[in-house]
Amino acid sequence: MRSFGHRSRAKQAGFSLEDISGKPVIAILNTWSDANPCHTHFKLRAEEVKRGVWQAGGFPMEIPLLTLGETLMKPSTMLYRNLLAMSAEEALRSYPADGAILLGGCDKTVPALVMGATSANLPALLVPAGPMLRGNWRGQFLGSGSDVWKYWAERRAGTLDECSWREMEDGIARSFGTCMTMGTASTMAAAVDALGLTLPGASSIPAADSAHVRMAVAAGRRVVDMVWEDLKPRDILTTKAFENAVTAAMALGGSTNAIIHLIAMAGRAGAELDLDRFDHVSRRTPWIANIRPSGQFLMEDFFYAGGLRGALTRLSDLLHTDCMTANGATLGENIAEAIVCNDDVIAPREHPLGPEGGVAVLTGNLAPDGAVIKHTAMERRLLRHGGPAVVFRDYNDLDARIDDPALPVTADSVLVLQNAGPLGGPGMPEWGMLPIPKKLLAQGVRDMVRVSDARMSGTSYGACVLHVAPESFVGGPLALVRDGDVIELDVPGRAITLRVSDEELQRRRAEWKPRELQYPRGFGLLHAQHVMQANRGCDFDFLAGTQPIAEPEIH
Repeated sequence: MRSFGHRSRAKQAGFSLEDISGKPVIAILNTWSDANPCHTHFKLRAEEVKRGVWQAGGFPMEIPLLTLGETLMKPSTMLYRNLLAMSAEEALRSYPADGAILLGGCDKTVPALVMGATSANLPALLVPAGPMLRGNWRGQFLGSGSDVWKYWAERRAGTLDECSWREMEDGIARSFGTCMTMGTASTMAAAVDALGLTLPGASSIPAADSAHVRMAVAAGRRVVDMVWEDLKPRDILTTKAFENAVTAAMALGGSTNAIIHLIAMAGRAGAELDLDRFDHVSRRTPWIANIRPSGQFLMEDFFYAGGLRGALTRLSDLLHTDCMTANGATLGENIAEAIVCNDDVIAPREHPLGPEGGVAVLTGNLAPDGAVIKHTAMERRLLRHGGPAVVFRDYNDLDARIDDPALPVTADSVLVLQNAGPLGGPGMPEWGMLPIPKKLLAQGVRDMVRVSDARMSGTSYGACVLHVAPESFVGGPLALVRDGDVIELDVPGRAITLRVSDEELQRRRAEWKPRELQYPRGFGLLHAQHVMQANRGCDFDFLAGTQPIAEPEIH
C-alpha cells in the first residue's frame, strides 16, 4: 500500500515508472529565497544538480528549507542556525531520501546544512554558493563588508561625501554569490572543502563562473555514486579531517565564526575539537592567503591564483593527507596536481604573510572559558595593550552613547559591550566590531581594543576580542566590568585580563542581577533553554552527539 502511494504520486508529478524504479533518491536541500540575495542563482543550480543526478541514474527530489539571509534577518541569523540544522536533519530522516545535495553559502547555511546532514548521516555533498564578483568604485576593487566598514568610518569622520557613498552602494555587489572577501561564507566553504565534503576545490569557484555550473552538475553525478558506495558524512568527518579544516581556515586568515561552527559540526560527527586544538593548530600554521579583511585581494583573485587546492599544496606537511574525501580519493590525491600561479595572492611558505594562523584563542579571568581575536586583521601596536574600560550595558546603550561628545573615551580606552552573547543578544549577533567613537575618528583613530561576548562578521577587522565565555547574560566575568577598570590584552601571551581583585569581583557578583529572557515562547524560548555557550559551538544540548534515532514504524 505504501509503495502504491509513492508510485502514484510520482506519476501525479509527471514521472513514469521507468523514471523512479530502482534509482537512488537524492534530496536537494535548497536554501534559495528572495530574502537571501547571495542565493539568487540556487534556482538554476538546483536544476543543474538534477541534471547530474539524472545522468548518473538517480532520482532528484528538491526540498526547500529555511534560508538564513545575513543582510535581512533579525536579530541574528545565528539564532536560527540550529533551526535550519534541525530542518535539514528531519527532512532527510522523514522523506525517502538515499542521499543529499546541500545547497548553501551565506554564512550560517553551510554549517547548519552540514550539521543536519551529519546527524542524519546519509551520503551528502555540499554545493557552495561561491563568492560574488569583485566590487568596483572609481577604479578601486571593493570587498563586501570589509570596505563597507572602512568607508563607513570615513563617512562618519566626515572625509567621504554622500555621492561617493552612494556610488559604492551601487558598485559593491555586482553579482549573485556570497561575500567575496574571506568572510564567514568563504571561510566555511573552504573549511568544508578541506574536510572533504565538497568536490575538490569547489569552495573557490566564483558564483558567476561557468565552472560553478559544471561543479554543480558533477556533484549531482557524484552523490549518486556515494549512495551506491554507502559513503556517509561520518565516514569522512573524522578528528583528523577537522584538523585539516582548522589548518585551512587559519592559513586563509579566516573568520572567527569558523571556530563556533566547526566545533558544533565536530560535535555532530563525534570528532574531537575544542578551543585548545584551534590555538595549537593556529600557532603552527602560517598565514598565506592575502585576502581581505586580513590581506589585500579578493576571492576572485584567490581562484585565479590557484584557489584552495593550490593553497593546500603549500601546507601539505601540516595536513592529514590520507583523509578520505567525498569523491572517493584522499585529500593528498585531490591536491597533488594543483598549482599556485600568483605568489602575491597565495604566499609561499618561505615568505608567509605571518608566522601563525589568523585567529588566536585567549583565556584569563575575563574569559575563563575562552575568547578569540582575529589578530591578522588588527593594528600591530595593539597586540599588547592595557587601558581603562568604557562599558556599554547592551547594544541599545552603545547606539545611544557611542558618538556622544561627552563620552569619557580616549584612543587608549577599551570599549566593552555586555549582553550580546548566545542568550544576551539573543543569538550572539555580529556586534563585536564596536564602532569607534566619532570624536576619535576625527582625531585619526582607526583601531582600538574592543571586548564583547558577541561575534563579528568575518568581513570585519580590528582589535576585537570576541566570543567571551561564559557570556555576561549568565553572569560571566564580563558582566562585572565597570567603567575605568583596566583590561589588558596580550595576544602573543594568549591572555585577556581584568585588573580587578578577586574580592572586588566577588562583591560585584553578589550585587549582580540577571536579565529576563526576551522570548517567552516559540523557537526563541527553545533556543534559550538549550543553547550551549560559544566555546561549545552554540549547538543545542539535545542535538550534539551521534545518538541514533530508530526508523519510524510504518503501518
